[in-house]
Amino acid sequence: MTESLELSAGQLRFQCDESIFKFDTTESAPPLEVMIGQERAVKAVEFGLFTKIPGYNIFMSGLVGTGKITYAKSAVQKVAQDEAVPDDWCYVNNFENPGQPIAVSLPAGQGSIFRQDMQDLVENLKSDIPKIFSGDQYEQAKGDIVKTFQAKRAVIMEGFNQYCEQNEISPQWSTTGFIGLPVENGTPVTPEEFQKLDKDKREAIEQKLLAVHEKAMDAVRMVQQVERLAREELKGLDTKVGLFAAGHFIDDLQEKYQDFEKVVAYLDTVKAEVVKNINDFKPAANDEENNPFLMFKKNMQDSIKDKYKVNLLVDNRDMDGAPVVLEINPTYYNLVGRVEYENRMGVVSTDFSMIKSGALHRANGGYLLLNVRDVLTNIGAWEGLKRVLKTNTLLIENLSDQYGMLAMASVKPQAIPLNVKIILIGNPSLYHLLFNYDEDFRKLFKIYADFDIDMKNNDVNRQKLAGFITSTVKKEQLKPFDRSAVAKMVEHATRLAGSQDKLTTRFSDIVEVVCEADTWATMDQCPVVSAQHIRKAVDEKRYRSNKYEEKLQEMFAEGMFLIDTQDERVGQVNGLAVLAVGEYTFGKPSRITANTYLGKHGVINIERETEMSGTSHSKGVLILGGYLGQKYAQDQPLTVTASLTFEQLYEGVDGDSASSTELYAILSSLSEIPIKQYIAVTGSVNQKGEVQPIGGATQKIEGFYAVCKLKGLNGKQGVMIPYQNVKDLTLNDEVVEAVQQGQFHIYPVKTIDQGIEILTGIAAETVHQGVRQKLHSYTETLLKLSKSLDKEDK
Repeated sequence: MTESLELSAGQLRFQCDESIFKFDTTESAPPLEVMIGQERAVKAVEFGLFTKIPGYNIFMSGLVGTGKITYAKSAVQKVAQDEAVPDDWCYVNNFENPGQPIAVSLPAGQGSIFRQDMQDLVENLKSDIPKIFSGDQYEQAKGDIVKTFQAKRAVIMEGFNQYCEQNEISPQWSTTGFIGLPVENGTPVTPEEFQKLDKDKREAIEQKLLAVHEKAMDAVRMVQQVERLAREELKGLDTKVGLFAAGHFIDDLQEKYQDFEKVVAYLDTVKAEVVKNINDFKPAANDEENNPFLMFKKNMQDSIKDKYKVNLLVDNRDMDGAPVVLEINPTYYNLVGRVEYENRMGVVSTDFSMIKSGALHRANGGYLLLNVRDVLTNIGAWEGLKRVLKTNTLLIENLSDQYGMLAMASVKPQAIPLNVKIILIGNPSLYHLLFNYDEDFRKLFKIYADFDIDMKNNDVNRQKLAGFITSTVKKEQLKPFDRSAVAKMVEHATRLAGSQDKLTTRFSDIVEVVCEADTWATMDQCPVVSAQHIRKAVDEKRYRSNKYEEKLQEMFAEGMFLIDTQDERVGQVNGLAVLAVGEYTFGKPSRITANTYLGKHGVINIERETEMSGTSHSKGVLILGGYLGQKYAQDQPLTVTASLTFEQLYEGVDGDSASSTELYAILSSLSEIPIKQYIAVTGSVNQKGEVQPIGGATQKIEGFYAVCKLKGLNGKQGVMIPYQNVKDLTLNDEVVEAVQQGQFHIYPVKTIDQGIEILTGIAAETVHQGVRQKLHSYTETLLKLSKSLDKEDK
């Protein structure tokens, strides 16, 4: 019976036949050119990339190492290379409202040309305008206007002077205004002399002074009017000369960009601005050459001329197809752009030239790849991303403006229309979190591509995995792998997947072993990587991580953990658990004991009573009461109390994988039939006595084997597992060899009856009969006690 249930060595892991690979080494093997094991996710991504309907952005999820980012980049680049190159985007000065720069789009490559054209325009203006304003014609025209003004002013002043002479008043001009002095016999009268004159004469002179003063005011107004007209004529002359100097340059640019209305309109404002501020381009006057502040003035002029430059925000001149941008630091400003500031003479200022692009600008017209966790952990980034996707416009705003933290003067650039496909990369938990709690998410990210962690272990996928190894070898410039190495990697892929029927799709783990095997081959001075180097890489990788496992093994060897692997005991079974330290998992056997006695409390879980039991473990223990009641309490009450515990367990326990083990301990205690301590048990049980599959079967078996090896193999030791877990076994070479030599045994079971027969060597019905007898004796004892108590009461 026992032998018929025992697994053979060939059933303990998947063994890859290296002859299926039609190459000697990967040098002659074809590399992988497609994604493997992710057909569902690939179809979802392809559809998401194909459709241009708004809201069909993509969320790619899966565990780390499944190749999401690598595939996303390659898939997006493949689609993007056949699409049109998007426009360049520039910001130019808004001369009427400098705080609102104007956005201008031009075909790819034209943006840099336009920027250079504007730089050349400014240089030409800086060169030609001073020459024209220094020319003889300009000086002559300017001189004529000045002479005309001076002549008109002279006529006005001459008439005023004659009027003063007729009224015997001497005009005196000063910085404070006009003063008239009376004249007597050709000599000005002093104030003292004026006071000595008789009253009538003083009054007559005062009347003349008043009339002359009014005439002086008229003369001043006339001179000012003539001067204003002269200034207007000079300004008109400067405008005419400025238009002559700058107009043909700007006209040429307008003709060049006549197909772009926004550029033509901008150049019109440039022309008006240049003419309006023509003094910015004039040469310095002679009296300014020795001015100590001349350098400061030149710097100010250079700053003024910067307003004609072009801020090329997005330059797609070197682009081949649509842009594909992977933003590794998606902060708010790195996504939507920013307006920078600079300190000028203690004053913080900014302008249109300090507008910087974000990832959304660079990806506009193409694709943007983002890690969703990074987006969510950066303040404002997620809300900013959703806002631009909902409005299809990209507006650069300060984060402080969004949250009202600080009111600060800044420019508000004109919004840019947005056409971008977003590919978010994350894990399933983040997807479901956003889907359930963010109502915008499900509207904006309608494509969900979920990457699986494993794929079917069939010949097609084995060949594809060989192609992936070939691609990795060539990409990383490693030594070639022979067929045995590739076959060993396939076997390791099944172990990583945790099933003989599956291959892992966590390709980062595959790459690690491939690269480490190459290193071991180099250390062995082997030109080709073979199976022994794969085995060495796996063993050494495990050794680097299994310090705590070895510490536990030492404690078992020293007897600090009480465990029996040789004898038979009543009410005692060796259970198996899995521990994890980082990414490394290993099995640890634990002694589970059960004591049964007369009572009505049913099964008592000591871990639960001490609050060390998780919900799954507590549920598993409660199921035992259902099994006992169904099996043994159909015609009598279940008058038993059974206490269960994991011996020497101090950190708590969870999971129901030990429930069958605990049931075997109870049955042994009730029937008083000893259980083989050299057979460890794992598996959960339902109320009907059916053994159910568990996780970590491979690690549990290897953990118990290691303890048995420490304490001495006797040829009878082994592990009992649920039969459903047979396909999950991917045991290491040492355990497989021990099974092959008859030193270790693995038994798959379907029911509690099968398991109890293996553990006791006795037929299940005999065990059940022993349990019934014990329960019957408990019931009789309880009845006797009850009758005795009734007699005492009477």
